[in-house]
Amino acid sequence: MHLHALENDQEYINLQVEMVRMQNWIIENNKKLIIVFEGRDSAGKGGAIMRFIRYINPRFYRVIALNKPSDVERGQWYFKRYLAHLPDPGEIVFFDRSWYNRAVVEPVMGFCTKEQYRKFMEQVITIENILIDDDYYLIKLWFSIDKDEQKKRLDERKENPLISWKLSTVDIQAQMKWGDYTRYKQAMFDKTGTKKSPWVVIKGNNKDIARKEAMRYVLNTIPYEHKGMTDERLKPDPGIFTVIAN
Repeated sequence: MHLHALENDQEYINLQVEMVRMQNWIIENNKKLIIVFEGRDSAGKGGAIMRFIRYINPRFYRVIALNKPSDVERGQWYFKRYLAHLPDPGEIVFFDRSWYNRAVVEPVMGFCTKEQYRKFMEQVITIENILIDDDYYLIKLWFSIDKDEQKKRLDERKENPLISWKLSTVDIQAQMKWGDYTRYKQAMFDKTGTKKSPWVVIKGNNKDIARKEAMRYVLNTIPYEHKGMTDERLKPDPGIFTVIAN
């Protein structure tokens, strides 16, 4: 479903109204919300973010999609370039891929050493706990698709000039390295899905359902005022999402 078609979807409009109310509460109460969007290549992260931000106030949110690190950044403490983009009070930051690059993409593709991977896995929960203790809301979403669906989407990127920019060398290897991605993803869930900072896995083969359920999860999590006045269902569908909190 394209963005303009969503204007005629009452369920979607209701969720957008709730999203605007949630943002107003964040602005008025100086809250800080981080939403991490992760998943395999072509899992629908960017499209989901587009749905989240459709009607909210652009002055009070940022979408962070970082390029590959520069030589200087490669020599820095790994988390530095991500932490530079944390939300200010009253702000939402959407990470289109995040520090979790080092948990899956980088080790699979050989972009980091074993030692760098080990350090990351050792430090990440400490850092997230510090953020949560400092009153940041942190929501970690993983969009899950199956191998055939990924192949279909990657093929579309090759053929459709409008989305060909999305195709990278990493994407091209996504199918070949499917098993490696699965192994590292599972290790990430096992070690970094905690009660304080869980992973929320959303079945993403149906993009529209995945996006709505992701919105519901966030809306359901944040204790904003006037919640649910649209009478829209805000409790996400347990058939679509799973919380990993070891």
